[in-house]
Amino acid sequence: MTKKTFTLICFVCLGTLVAVASSSHRSANTLAEVSALNVTIQEWAVPTKGAHPHDPAVGADGALWFTEQMVNKIGRLDPKTGEFKEYPLATDKNSGPHGLVADKDGNIWFTANFGGYIGKLDPKTGKVTEYKMPVAKADDPHTAVFDARGILWFTVQGGNMVGRLDPKTGKIELKEVPTESALPYGIQINSKGVPIFCELGTNKMASIDPQTMAIKEYPLPEGVRPRRLAIAADDTVYFTDFKSGHLGRLNTSTGSVKLFDSPDGAEANPYGIAITPDGMVWYSESGVHPNTIVQFNPKTQAFASAKIPSGGGVVRNMAATSDGRVYIACSGVDKVGVVTPAK
Repeated sequence: MTKKTFTLICFVCLGTLVAVASSSHRSANTLAEVSALNVTIQEWAVPTKGAHPHDPAVGADGALWFTEQMVNKIGRLDPKTGEFKEYPLATDKNSGPHGLVADKDGNIWFTANFGGYIGKLDPKTGKVTEYKMPVAKADDPHTAVFDARGILWFTVQGGNMVGRLDPKTGKIELKEVPTESALPYGIQINSKGVPIFCELGTNKMASIDPQTMAIKEYPLPEGVRPRRLAIAADDTVYFTDFKSGHLGRLNTSTGSVKLFDSPDGAEANPYGIAITPDGMVWYSESGVHPNTIVQFNPKTQAFASAKIPSGGGVVRNMAATSDGRVYIACSGVDKVGVVTPAK
């Protein structure tokens, strides 16, 4: 990650603090009515201290995979046994593994945020294949997701790009985002195969045409800073407004946007988000202590929340399993966990 990239990210985070400190210049959120969330949250300490677990993912075998950004490792947890296994990356550098996702063959793909490459880990052998960014500006690949054709799409935050990688050929193509310093962040694929991504550096969401790579931006209300997103079965996009304390909803067909005040208000810093098979929207509030796990019911527009036992220390992302559980990575306390709804 370059000095310029780091400065841009710090600027966004500083903007959040300024917005909180200057709340008199804008109307504060009205706290949402919220009920107690009936879940069990089980956490495990990551073996390597200072790992800073960042993004969780569901493996082909149902395991909880996660990046260990500050110690240059990829981790795996078997939630049934509590057994960990860690896979070290190249020893001559800290690759800064950030986002990750599993393919259908069981390989684990990750973005090397500090190393400027996309990595593929073969868990059977521990071998890591590196796909370097084709231009120096794309120094910090950020978040990745596979489409139905097996193409890996990813954001390049400081480089202000979105890219795609064809695993069959290793070819990488990049497209610059129209808005300067947009900080492309979270990315997901809708049912039509269209990647949708957040622009954390500005008040916009965007989509990229999977054929032409043309980018279309969707304006959001002033002051909103979308960080992560999840897409419902009907292609409704839900996103976390990290700066102003909202859960957002975007209809990409009409461009209409609705904001819901997060339970803990303007300082909640909503962050990681996922949607379980029952349609429930789950996300984290990283600006409160302890961090909370929030569930939003799109049908009733009701909120429920639960505190994370360890405090979370910033839950940066989460992943939904096929059986309705949610995997979380608690970076500040070096733990990963599983959120299980009551039956």
